[in-house]
Amino acid sequence: MPFLELETNLPADRLPPKLAEELCAAAAVILDKPAERVNVTVRSGLPMVLAGSAEPGAQLLVSSIGVVGSAEQNQRHSGRFFDFLTVHLNLLPERIVIRFYPLEPWQIGKNRTVMTFL
Repeated sequence: MPFLELETNLPADRLPPKLAEELCAAAAVILDKPAERVNVTVRSGLPMVLAGSAEPGAQLLVSSIGVVGSAEQNQRHSGRFFDFLTVHLNLLPERIVIRFYPLEPWQIGKNRTVMTFL
């Protein structure tokens, strides 16, 4: 069950209208998970400084069970997420940061229990 949180200082009117849905679909392919299990939040217009600059930029947080737990996995994912974000946000790669967080099944609650028992 992947969770993606995209945060940017770009105003909402500079983002594609279906960005959350498109990021969900892309993440499903990149992480090899069903889209029905992918959760996406997009936050725009945030006060943000990346690499010492308040110029337009974005950070993507990707957390999931089993698919973001190694440097090799994240290197593959990183390139594909950068390809998506540079095109959809019209940003240079230098203005994007991605953070990967591996999760354990007991850390995600769903249907009144945790994923361990589902």
